[in-house]
Amino acid sequence: MNKLFLNSNLLPKILMVCTEYPPMQGGVGRYTHNLSLALRKIGYDVQILSNKMGNGDFSGLSPTNTDDSHILLQLVGKIKPDIVHVQYEQGMYGLVLNGLNPRKTHTNIDSFYETCKIPIVTTFHSAYTFKQWFELVQSLKPLKPNFEKGFSSSVVAKYWTSLLNYYSFHNLNKEKLAKSKVGIVFSDYLSKMIGGGKVIYHGAELSSSSSRVKEAARKLFNLPKSDRIALAMGFMTSTKGWDILKEIDVPTGWSIVTNSSNNDFGRKHSNRTLTKHGIIDLKLNFLSDEYLSLLFSSADAVLLPYKVCSGSGVMFDALAHGLPFVASNLGFFKEFSDKGLGITVSRNSTAFAKALEKLDTYYDFYKNAVDKFRWNLSWTRIAEEHRNVYRQILERDATIIPPLANK
Repeated sequence: MNKLFLNSNLLPKILMVCTEYPPMQGGVGRYTHNLSLALRKIGYDVQILSNKMGNGDFSGLSPTNTDDSHILLQLVGKIKPDIVHVQYEQGMYGLVLNGLNPRKTHTNIDSFYETCKIPIVTTFHSAYTFKQWFELVQSLKPLKPNFEKGFSSSVVAKYWTSLLNYYSFHNLNKEKLAKSKVGIVFSDYLSKMIGGGKVIYHGAELSSSSSRVKEAARKLFNLPKSDRIALAMGFMTSTKGWDILKEIDVPTGWSIVTNSSNNDFGRKHSNRTLTKHGIIDLKLNFLSDEYLSLLFSSADAVLLPYKVCSGSGVMFDALAHGLPFVASNLGFFKEFSDKGLGITVSRNSTAFAKALEKLDTYYDFYKNAVDKFRWNLSWTRIAEEHRNVYRQILERDATIIPPLANK
């Protein structure tokens, strides 16, 4: 990169890296797709390297491919991007926990960060407190002890390996942050967890919350016309805390709407069908962005009873549609409830029911705060904030590169 390039009308070429990408299902892939579209709309040449199951411009990466770093370096050498932007969630790049020496815990792209000469931007999608990390360990499917193979295959070994590697997991984030020109996080909470990073919110589609749109959306999904509706959306995994839905006494005047669809990863809730009074299970297939937006438009709030959360695309989607939230009192959600955008409570059914009643009483207060905040989340604004990051990196690099010699 040189000053001649910076003074030209051309925008830099960005290689966006993410093993997950549509039509694959998953929040990181969906974020990558929407960010790339927004960057292209403001003129960037964005190319995506993804898993072969995703419709990226290039493929080859996989959580199970130990050659990920080599593939990345080869592609960088071939297309010569100006910036490599990695969407980083450790498990998406083959997180390998070492149960004997946590210093050897690694991902498949560690050596890429060590050797890549092109400026790297990293967006961090995961960081956990010890309590949340332990919840993740508990949510893993237990391995049956296999004494013929020894300790390494036992349930005890699985727990020991995961718990021993809590700090290793964090160190992987810190190492990637240190080797990146800029790290991007979705909240101040994540910045503190990781030890730095520029806060750029998760983008979301801004959508009308007018009564006419809401009425039409409710008719489409055959939802009650007069009740307040709280959405409980997301993959039916245990860390999302959907057990609350089996226990909650839904307050009068509210309906809770969920969608117990399967997902590509085969991680289903232990009891997917919800027949409790006040809860409507749509039982639809995985929703496209268009239908998901319509469903958000039908609602008044969103429920987030998560046990584990680094960042929530569902929360940002809800806010962009003008919906306040009721969430578990996890650090990420607290940051946004402190802005008046929702309510955080202890993770139990009684507390969530009371929070819905409180939200109903003070709904105008929360709704007004959300309507003021949601404009921060437009994809156009998020793309422009990324443009500022890219520009600062390349301008800074250009100042240390000698100008081209006059001929």
